[in-house]
Amino acid sequence: MGILRYVVKRIGVAVLALLVITTVVFVTIRLTGSPVAAMLGSGNPSKQAVIALTKQLGLNKPLWVQYWVFMKGLVLHGNLGTSFATGQPVSYLILTRMPATIILAMAGSVVGIVLALPIGLLSAMKRNSWIDFLGRVFALVGISFPNFWLGMMLILVFSVTLHWFPSSGYGNVSSLVLPAVTLGLILAGINARLIRSSVLEILGRDYVRTARAKGLSNWSVVMKHALRNALVPIVTYVGQQFATLLGGIVFVEVVFAWPGIGTLSLTAVETRDFPLVQGIVLAFAALLVVVNLLTDLSYVLIDPQIRLE
Repeated sequence: MGILRYVVKRIGVAVLALLVITTVVFVTIRLTGSPVAAMLGSGNPSKQAVIALTKQLGLNKPLWVQYWVFMKGLVLHGNLGTSFATGQPVSYLILTRMPATIILAMAGSVVGIVLALPIGLLSAMKRNSWIDFLGRVFALVGISFPNFWLGMMLILVFSVTLHWFPSSGYGNVSSLVLPAVTLGLILAGINARLIRSSVLEILGRDYVRTARAKGLSNWSVVMKHALRNALVPIVTYVGQQFATLLGGIVFVEVVFAWPGIGTLSLTAVETRDFPLVQGIVLAFAALLVVVNLLTDLSYVLIDPQIRLE
């Protein structure tokens, strides 16, 4: 019951947070100007055409009326509105693009963790050695590279020169490799530093020294005693890192022509597609709420002594 009560409480807080986010986005996106001129194209559209399109889109109504109509459709029917640019339901556009973004984000996270875990552990176990030095250099290089530059370099080497992987596309594993590695290398640099510092902190504890005094090998001490206790801050940061990942994934999707939410959001902002921008931000916010909740619940699995309450 404790976990259930915690989940219900978190859902209530999440609903309030999503309401605030929706309101802020609804107001701020309309401060960027009207999309009517962009939709009518270049030239000098007539005043009648501007008025007619403004009325058709509902932008002639007061702001509070537009907000009421949007919220009523969202709360009562789960309706995110209709795209100004395509005339399609926003929910349909998001649902068709979201799987590609989630696949890429998960693949990048897996690459980041798989690379960071051995590097961080070896750096901690071989502190101040040449292995530790190389691990810290890898972390620094990974943090320093912009993801769009790294993506273009990977395309140049592995697509243009070696012809090992396609430079764009979606639907098979080979097209996923380069964008996932682009995201994963940068995440691995950050995660490797965090794993190293977390494990080093645990290795200084009294119970670890006791385990070593009993004759356990360094590897056994790290894997059986240090790593599990070091996982809590690591899992916390990886969960929070998902927000950063979604922000950076826009550039990676553009570089690799990946048909996800990132490229869709860029188009929506360029065309001032108000309903689509609102829907994308709300979808991202809801996804982050779910990830953060799952991250918190994972603490109990990692360390049964932790109580969510």
